[in-house]
Amino acid sequence: MPLLDIFANNILPILLIAGAGFLLGKTLQVEARPLGRVIFYIFSPLLVFDLISSSQLSIDRMLRMMGFALCTILVVGGLAFLAGKLFRLERAALTAVVLTALFSNSGNYGLPLVSFAFGQEALAYASIYFVTSLTLFYTLGVVIASVGHVRLKDALLGLLKVPAVYAILLAIVFVRTGWSLPEPLQRTVSLAAGATIPAMLVLLGLELQRAEWSRNLRALSIPVVLRLIIGPLVALAAASIFGLPALARQAGVTESGTPSAVLNTVLATEYKVEPSLVTAIIFLGTVLSPLTLTPILYFLRR
Repeated sequence: MPLLDIFANNILPILLIAGAGFLLGKTLQVEARPLGRVIFYIFSPLLVFDLISSSQLSIDRMLRMMGFALCTILVVGGLAFLAGKLFRLERAALTAVVLTALFSNSGNYGLPLVSFAFGQEALAYASIYFVTSLTLFYTLGVVIASVGHVRLKDALLGLLKVPAVYAILLAIVFVRTGWSLPEPLQRTVSLAAGATIPAMLVLLGLELQRAEWSRNLRALSIPVVLRLIIGPLVALAAASIFGLPALARQAGVTESGTPSAVLNTVLATEYKVEPSLVTAIIFLGTVLSPLTLTPILYFLRR
């Protein structure tokens, strides 16, 4: 069966490695934070630089992919806000719903999924989506979570601490100038880039083992439905509007259909935005995601 083959070859490997991380955290009490910092400051920026600098993407295609990512992320976040208002959620729950609907797991989950399903060239587009989402997370996400706590200026300054942003800018310079790294440095970058996706999947499992449950079923359901079902539909429409080529469309729609980002737990904990609700949304969305992502991949391959 095509759907079963797609699940077994593209999603099951992700779940197995993440499951190993989950068991590692449960049995040996391994902390996720140290691995997360290594990925954030070393592996992710090197992966982004390697993918973009070695690809054949034009600046125009990069900008279109960024515009597409901004559009899909903000539309889904806006729908989450409207749904939360419709269900008359309390302020903290509404904030948690908007955050988890805005930011999908485009790194730990989306990058390996695009890599398995569509290959390295599509992965270059996915990395642009990932960096765009990460940039929004450390600006708009911080502002939303910290209303009354942090000034907009401080949130914008937080961008200076995101290495992947520098990586994409440096990669664009290399693409425009035709420069290439010396062989020893290129091998170093490629070696680190190759370790990024397995490390991200282990981190995903480590983070999920800390999940708590929430009884706020209305708030729980909104971002799960938006991320897994509505997000890909919005992305399909946006891909047509932005005129994305086939591989960019495959990468973008897949990234838009991933569950809520584990990174949301950082803001939820830091600013006391319903942490148990946020972790429940992430866990439930991740568990249910194979049911929606499998047919999405089947559709995108046709």
